[in-house]
Amino acid sequence: MRKPGVLVISHGSREAGWVKLVDEAVAAVVVGREGGAGLSASRVESRDAGAGRGESVESRDVGANRDDSSDATEQTHSNPNGADVPVVSAFLEIVEGRLIQDGIDQLEAEGVTELYVLPLFVSSGSTHVDDIAQAFGVAPVSARRRGELAPFRVGAGMSVRFGLPIDDDADIAELLLGNIAELSSVPARERLLLVAHGSREPVFHRRWRDGMRQLAARVRELGGFGGADIAMLLPNQAACKLRALQRRYPGDSFLVVPLFLSEGYFTRTVIPGRLEGLDYRYNGRALLPNPYIVRWMERQIESWLSELNGAR
Repeated sequence: MRKPGVLVISHGSREAGWVKLVDEAVAAVVVGREGGAGLSASRVESRDAGAGRGESVESRDVGANRDDSSDATEQTHSNPNGADVPVVSAFLEIVEGRLIQDGIDQLEAEGVTELYVLPLFVSSGSTHVDDIAQAFGVAPVSARRRGELAPFRVGAGMSVRFGLPIDDDADIAELLLGNIAELSSVPARERLLLVAHGSREPVFHRRWRDGMRQLAARVRELGGFGGADIAMLLPNQAACKLRALQRRYPGDSFLVVPLFLSEGYFTRTVIPGRLEGLDYRYNGRALLPNPYIVRWMERQIESWLSELNGAR
């Protein structure tokens, strides 16, 4: 008998509050109940069609380092057929005892045979996502870049589906619009600048750029703003981009929108530091905490479960 389970992976941080926000979001996930995060099902129905995209990975049993010091945080939910679906939160690094292999081992010990790996990251341009995917056996994004992680040990009886990160999800556009609502007064005379981590590596840079541009366009349209652009911290684009936009549109106001999972060093220190001396509005609000992130996870998991149940 097949048993599904979910491993939600995020980066990890030395800030306990950062880890807590991720854990609370994962704990709020409700599987198998329509509108589980308290959002109207009608608001997300049209977006569910493409939610379950991902890559399949064949079962294997390969070596990896393991830390058995403690278990990953887990929530157990029910799928539409009534079977228990454990959902475990794990981290790429830093959070000892809560690393990816710990989560895999925990789910395997609970009898999971069908594993859905959901990367809770902002962009498919993240090299961390590529590292994690390669360690699960997914082909690299670029043939010139080998992953930096050793292969994870996945039991021979467990098959793996690797999901996709957020990119330009429509719900996240609504989330960002809500984050900046207090900063906006006359949207038609305001322009947005989405700022995210980014990457210098060409293939990954393009992925960041494409997803950010589409997300910026969504927020601009939803809010009726005069324009929207993007900038990455890596490479260092933010100040140069904002100056250029201000010269081009001298009569408009600018709202800087951070595209980060949780508030921390980048939202509180790096972005304000890079933009020091420039005129803009900013509140530093990140994606968490927010029910739209919970709903995003639910949609990915529900789509995978529907696909899995349909194959039975």
